[in-house]
Amino acid sequence: MNYQDRITIEPGKRSGKPCVRGMRITVYDVLSYLAFGMTYQEILDDFPYLTQEDILTCLSYAADRERQTLLVQA
Repeated sequence: MNYQDRITIEPGKRSGKPCVRGMRITVYDVLSYLAFGMTYQEILDDFPYLTQEDILTCLSYAADRERQTLLVQA
């Protein structure tokens, strides 16, 4: 999934954290809701301006960040 069109980073918004479509909800927010057990539908009900594609884009962004993480040997 191409997340570059949906994930925005603006220095003056949410301290420069990656946000969904320029809104004030961050990728971290969405991932936290999922990690705490919220379903896609619960998130969409609580935040009607989000779409299922937004949630999937957050997951894609996180997976790509994880893939790019370097292992540093101690």
